[in-house]
Amino acid sequence: MVSDRPPADLPLPQRRDGRGLNALRPMRLERGVNRYAEGSALVHWGDTQVLATVSVEARLPPHLRNRKQRAGWLTAEYGMLPRATHDRVQRERRATSGRTQEIQRLIGRALRSTVDLEAFAGRTLTVDCDVLQADGGTRCAAVLAGYAALHDLSDGLVRAGHLTEWPLRHEVSAVSVGLVDGRELVDLDYDEDVRAEVDLAIVGTETGALIEVQGGTEGLPVDAEAYVRLVALGLTAVAETLTRARASWR
Repeated sequence: MVSDRPPADLPLPQRRDGRGLNALRPMRLERGVNRYAEGSALVHWGDTQVLATVSVEARLPPHLRNRKQRAGWLTAEYGMLPRATHDRVQRERRATSGRTQEIQRLIGRALRSTVDLEAFAGRTLTVDCDVLQADGGTRCAAVLAGYAALHDLSDGLVRAGHLTEWPLRHEVSAVSVGLVDGRELVDLDYDEDVRAEVDLAIVGTETGALIEVQGGTEGLPVDAEAYVRLVALGLTAVAETLTRARASWR
């Protein structure tokens, strides 16, 4: 499947909210928004808002306690407030849904890729990502918020002298891309997401390195050329989100 693209000399068509096909929604990021958490950040991404906090505990999960290597561990949790969406959703009190588990694992893998866990030997970092308001791209906003909260944590530990070296290897973010009505779009909002023929979450670094792709097709298969092009668009957008994040919290 290859989308129709306008000639190079014509302006890109706009979307419902006035953005170009490759344009990100407005973004704002705040660090240090929770006075109790060791690290915290709030991401406003279009109409999506995600709060991330980092808690540090002096213990390891059972599967790591008996190992000779005493590196630390990072885990992530994700949830949506009952009125984060148009209709109230029930809290997941007894068991997490398959979707929630999928997103938690994505966030955890993305953030573990950057943290030097040996710097947190014998400790567990828990990154809690809570969606305050959802309008598409919540898992992507959660990855960025989680990274910003880890940056907030690391900044505080280095400034206080508890760490002598910066513990984050690279910057991490994620952006959704997809085929909607035959068009290749970057940063899908809710209305675009529900109509997408292909919907991918691209997780990467500030240098354009790929960490993970999550998603797939909702109908016909996508050809390899279009898939690779979508991933490339997503990685370019990831770098832009990190540039915006840096500017936002200075």
